Amino acid sequence: MSAVPLPAPLPDGRVDLLDRLTDGLGRDALWWLSGYAAALARAQDGGAPRPPHPVAASAPRLTVVYGSQTGNARRTAERVVVRLTDAGLDVRLLNAAGYPLRELKSETLLIVVISTQGDGDPPDDSRAFVEHVLGPRAPRLDNLRFGVLGLGDSSYPQFCAIGRRLDERFEALGAQRWLARGDADLDIDEIAAPWLDAAHAAARELVPAPTLASVTPIRANAPPTVHRDAPFAAPVLAVQRITARGAVRDVRHVELSLEGSGLTYEPGDALGVWPANPPALVDEILDTLGLDGDAAVESKGRTLPLRDWLLREREVTRLSRPVVARHAERTGLADLDAMLADGRERDLARLLDSTQLVDLLRTYRGEWSATDLVAALRPLTPRLYSIASSQLEVCDEAHLTVAHVEYDADGRTRWGTASHLLAGLDAGDTARVFVERNERFRLPKDASRDVLMIGPGTGVAPFRGFVQHRAQTGATGRNWLLFGAPHARTDFLYQLEWQQAFKRGALHRLDVAFSRDQADKIYVQHRLREHGSEIYAWLEGGAHLYVCGAVAMSKDVHAALVEIAVTHGGRSAEDASAWLDALLTEGRYARDVY
Repeated sequence: MSAVPLPAPLPDGRVDLLDRLTDGLGRDALWWLSGYAAALARAQDGGAPRPPHPVAASAPRLTVVYGSQTGNARRTAERVVVRLTDAGLDVRLLNAAGYPLRELKSETLLIVVISTQGDGDPPDDSRAFVEHVLGPRAPRLDNLRFGVLGLGDSSYPQFCAIGRRLDERFEALGAQRWLARGDADLDIDEIAAPWLDAAHAAARELVPAPTLASVTPIRANAPPTVHRDAPFAAPVLAVQRITARGAVRDVRHVELSLEGSGLTYEPGDALGVWPANPPALVDEILDTLGLDGDAAVESKGRTLPLRDWLLREREVTRLSRPVVARHAERTGLADLDAMLADGRERDLARLLDSTQLVDLLRTYRGEWSATDLVAALRPLTPRLYSIASSQLEVCDEAHLTVAHVEYDADGRTRWGTASHLLAGLDAGDTARVFVERNERFRLPKDASRDVLMIGPGTGVAPFRGFVQHRAQTGATGRNWLLFGAPHARTDFLYQLEWQQAFKRGALHRLDVAFSRDQADKIYVQHRLREHGSEIYAWLEGGAHLYVCGAVAMSKDVHAALVEIAVTHGGRSAEDASAWLDALLTEGRYARDVY
């Protein structure tokens, strides 16, 4: 049963303003806002004043713009706001999708926190912002001082490419670099923490002597006790293989209990899982390098046996460019050096995508000390899985759809870190988890809107939660799912559930594409083109479109949507692309890709 919202005691029109104000804000920003409102109410009630917060008498205004696909850039931007507000600046925080581009020419202080996706792409929420800055309509910015903090993953060749391009472009437009660009890897704090310290120091130099304000932003409630750095040990309820023998991929349905954690989630959110590396893989690394796993290694104030560092603290199944570069120094091999040179991005991309650390060490022999190895490897980070359930349906549980990564590398078995961990769990075991919000992958607030869901393979996971949630809330909009897999007989994930949902009326249309069941391969983008007229009619009628799955698939789907708009909407290719960009900006076209 869904909760009924209480009437808001606000004048006409103010509820819409409140929705616009809070749209896209993360947890920390919402706590801050609620505390600020509470302080205003306390002052009106004549309550005892709290100690005032220093605010500069004529503090310069600084704008922080963020572009975020998974939430990391948003959270980092919120930290920027806290630090620079503390320094005395007047700071406003804006999602790139909501930034008024006409104001760029009048900005004097600007910080951009932005992630890079896939092969050097901007996050969906910042496409218009990035295109404007990089495009011919960008204004001269001679009065602007700026700083860029890029977020990325150095296991991709185009590491932090969007942040780098914006940083260079701002300078080319005449702006003055106020802060040196930061390029943060998956261990965001290693770069972000000192960058924030530098930003705070630079801000203090701009701020005149503070005066005292009468209203203090306070936190009205305590922050959640379970989060990324304090995960919950979730008991395993079930782990079941849902692909048949002989399937291309071994996919598991995992059910975890969240009872007692206080964790809640919405459809579209992800569950973060803290993994541990396979012990057999760690032993092979130690044997290849001839290192003692019991040797004590100190790093950043912590001392652990080398084996413990490699099991639980360091990334060993995903290569990154810095690790390859440091290993190249130890091998002296021209082939490895050449792969890191300009113009070899594709070769490097193949290496990073298909090679684990141990295979690099075996193929290109080099000497490592235990201390140097721990220092070179990136910290192990949690893996995010789209939640495949709705709490309205499963209560204190979270369900996942996990492809178990396991393959042969020259006669040796290799595994994915988190997927291998989850696949090997039994009922009663525990997994360390937390909820990762995904505010840009939400069901429409208007339950009468139609929903189009495109999710091949494990990309179908969030749509299981969508369909459950829409059924539980009595949504009147139609639900159309397009699913793809290699074979109908072995790879049709949740087939029985979809058929039952269709019979109940919870799913109104189901189209499938099984790529290898016929001579010509058929993918979801082919089904989109086949039903292009109806797809276009749904979207023109106000439907929301969701895509979840691999980056390459999402690009093929996007290209198919452009063709559909040209063929069935009578648009030019340029207008069709602009139409899709508008849907992205409006939040009616959302992608969760990896």
